[in-house]
Amino acid sequence: MTIFINSDSRVLVQGMTGAEGRKHTARMLCAGTAVVGGTNPRKAGTSVSFDVVGYGPAADRVRPGVAEVPVFGTVAEARAATGANVSVVFVPPAFAKDAALEAIDAGIETVVVITEGIPVQDSVVFVDRALEKGTRLIGPNCPGIISPAQSNVGITPADITGPGRIGLVSKSGTLTYQLMHELRDIGFTTCLGIGGDPVVGTTHIDALKAFEADPGTDLVVMIGEIGGDAEERAAAWISENMTKPVVAYIAGFTAPEGKTMGHAGAIVSGSSGTAAAKAEALEAVGVRVGRTPSQTALIARELLA
Repeated sequence: MTIFINSDSRVLVQGMTGAEGRKHTARMLCAGTAVVGGTNPRKAGTSVSFDVVGYGPAADRVRPGVAEVPVFGTVAEARAATGANVSVVFVPPAFAKDAALEAIDAGIETVVVITEGIPVQDSVVFVDRALEKGTRLIGPNCPGIISPAQSNVGITPADITGPGRIGLVSKSGTLTYQLMHELRDIGFTTCLGIGGDPVVGTTHIDALKAFEADPGTDLVVMIGEIGGDAEERAAAWISENMTKPVVAYIAGFTAPEGKTMGHAGAIVSGSSGTAAAKAEALEAVGVRVGRTPSQTALIARELLA
């Protein structure tokens, strides 16, 4: 089982003809993702060729060869022609708001915004629209989402881990990859990077709800970081709703006091938002918090043993 995406997900790539879009579309195809189209109004009616060689846990179901992926002028046209229900946005920051709004208004069920550097006032607009329309929006400024051996939407390397019993939700892309590697022998249902910006479409709590309801997930690893109060709010939700064990890591235990580090959302005000304060809130509701990524992985192993 998985959350938000699976092997039936039909993925559209907004910005597929750009350098980053091409590179990661190729990687998604090689990981077994059903990429059914891309968008670029200036190249509508053309297609892009990708050399596909399967890798990672889905390699045995990927047919090697050349994949021709059609380019459409709009998301609405692409959805009508292909049945796409997931879109991933590889569009520069200045145009990302319009790209996300286009996907939401076209009726795409899940929109993943990879782009970093989007102005917060732009993010507020498309996050609000997604909430209004009932669209699952992931990001911005995130690595995306992967259900190993089924679908990979974004930039996460598909060969780190295979399918298994753990759910992972993280503010940090690189720490997502590290915990996937540390626990690769157990495997994951879904690994979700929600992004570290001040405004994001999917929160820790959203992911925790989904993992709690997923019968294939036995344990959740939650990665947070200094700044804001998302982890404290997650702790309150866990105490009232979560029956499955949660293990956490908070990036920033060694951050120098008074210095802004990492994502735009990593802003600490006094004692609020520090790694210590977040760890205290989580531990108070029974969540075990590792002081390093490796220790976090060891705790997860202990709880699953």
